[in-house]
Amino acid sequence: MDFARNALRHGRAERVRDVDLPRRTPYYPSPDAWRDEVLYFLLVDRFSDGAEDGRPLVDRHHPATARPAINGEPWRWDRWAQSGGQRWQGGTLEGVRSKLGYLQRLGITALWLSPVFKQRGHLDSYHGYGVQDFLEVDPRFGTRADLVALVEDAHGHGLRVILDVIFNHSGENWIYPPELPGGPYTPHYTTGRHPFGAWRGEQGEAIEGIQGAEDGAWPRELQDPERYTRAGSGSLGAGDLEDPNAEHKRTDFITLRDFDLSAPGLLTDLARCFKYWIALTDCDGFRLDTLKHVSFEEARNFCGTVKEFAANIGKADFLLVGEIAGGDYNQTRYLDVLARNLDAALDIGEMRLALNGLAKGLQRPGGYFAGFDARALMGSHRNVGDRHVSILDDHDHVFGAKIRFSAEAAHERQVVAGIALQLFTLGIPCIYYGTEQALGGPEPGERQWLPEWKGTDLYLREAMFGPAHPRRPGRYGLPDAPDPLDHSLPGFGPYGTAGQHCFDEHHPAYRRIAALAELRRALPVLRHGRQYLRPTAFLGHPFHVHGPGELLAWSRILDDEEALCVVNVHGTQSRGADVIVDAHLNPPGSAMTVLLNSAWTEGPGVDHTHPPGSEVPVQRAADGAAYVEIRDVPPSEVLVLCNHP
Repeated sequence: MDFARNALRHGRAERVRDVDLPRRTPYYPSPDAWRDEVLYFLLVDRFSDGAEDGRPLVDRHHPATARPAINGEPWRWDRWAQSGGQRWQGGTLEGVRSKLGYLQRLGITALWLSPVFKQRGHLDSYHGYGVQDFLEVDPRFGTRADLVALVEDAHGHGLRVILDVIFNHSGENWIYPPELPGGPYTPHYTTGRHPFGAWRGEQGEAIEGIQGAEDGAWPRELQDPERYTRAGSGSLGAGDLEDPNAEHKRTDFITLRDFDLSAPGLLTDLARCFKYWIALTDCDGFRLDTLKHVSFEEARNFCGTVKEFAANIGKADFLLVGEIAGGDYNQTRYLDVLARNLDAALDIGEMRLALNGLAKGLQRPGGYFAGFDARALMGSHRNVGDRHVSILDDHDHVFGAKIRFSAEAAHERQVVAGIALQLFTLGIPCIYYGTEQALGGPEPGERQWLPEWKGTDLYLREAMFGPAHPRRPGRYGLPDAPDPLDHSLPGFGPYGTAGQHCFDEHHPAYRRIAALAELRRALPVLRHGRQYLRPTAFLGHPFHVHGPGELLAWSRILDDEEALCVVNVHGTQSRGADVIVDAHLNPPGSAMTVLLNSAWTEGPGVDHTHPPGSEVPVQRAADGAAYVEIRDVPPSEVLVLCNHP
């Protein structure tokens, strides 16, 4: 880490081309296979500030007790929503570092951090996707040294770190001429190029030239107006996916500024910025934002050069996972075209909706499991497991209602059924922060007061650490401001509260997910095995794939080992059935052993069937089919049985 020590002794470089990057230097190695990992995606601003010990644990059964009066005025839901949608809450890199033990005990093996790069100080882009300085950490999150320390400590805990990077666009670091139709911030889209207006200064004002670190964009290579499309504000869906000049690949991304990646040398300079972060922090992968809005060739070149740099410092399988909006077809198309340059895509399209519907017992299993069959056309059952990162919840829900899974769950542990599907089916599972605490917003009776419930991203982004107040707007909320907190607003805390956190390791969902992840880590068959949806029979019905709401079962098979995964996806009733298993791997007279029953995480003495360690005999139907009898599985609980315990 000589590079990091030298870099931290100086301020950030003004030009990325002046950075002397390392090569052939030992860094923390890549995993043998990313399908062995369990990812955890968190918004740094909304996760932890490291001061939870000074706050009580939220009483989720009586959340109204943590809805205080603010400045003598009674609690107002619109003020809570305003806080969450428009303000930084105060999460930090040191806060993330303080929770590494919490994440390790949950069974997480890799952290995916939201972008940590410096944002425009006068704006409140807490999400991190409006970058002003691509070589600096935002001061609200901490420092470059804090990020280096976090990665180093994470590696010490056996956790890897994935950074969220953006090379399609920058923040709103400049404005258009004010006379354009649509004005200086969002002029109408043009297939040509609008004139450049002016760079923005420290307070967002128009300035004649960039003088200091708060002006314009950094590093200096990004201060050329010809390196931006200057196409204005158009549709993010218009144009053909195959067209490198389609509108969705040129338009400014919302209120951000789109790069013209065809500009000579720009892609190389941007890639060098992110190579700097690999060398500085020793991170283990990148999540690539808005990849659909980059042409195939640009994406292939960026990914290829990053992969090569990482391999040259000992990270032979540096993870590159793309956010590709537009559904499963678009994801598959980018994976196909980019081939080895892109490792995986996020399942944010139809598969996420199918996963949610199946886990709640609202859809038949075919929709979810058929997605794997279609993808197997690209390769075998084993190959497809490395190519997709499964998502139950995320920070913006491109498809479907903008609420967390648990917002409409039957009970607080129903989310475990969804996580079981992620952990035990093909793919790389990714858990969204707070899912293990069943975060889902305020109780249903209070949602009528919430502006745009289901229609805005803010309800996906509660602050787990329970701030009492958010930061003040713009530069007044920076850490070095005299009073950075806005005492007129409540913090955007969990379950519609302020001042109480929800890092509860005794929560039923947390305990169950930890048990599932521990078993996944112990059994290679659950990570690398082939996958087969299993027919079931009950109440005189023949063997068939039933549903929705009936007992769901599938097998993972690795060589001569079969792990049978069983989930009761009904949210309120127990279920049982006879479940088909492999007749060759389970000969007459054999039995399968229960390795996990999630209901038993409540402790010994619970009156449930199939205790861990018990055996279930393999029986034969009249036609020779092998099956096991599974009975009385409580709502949303999970069983895993194996023929070779």
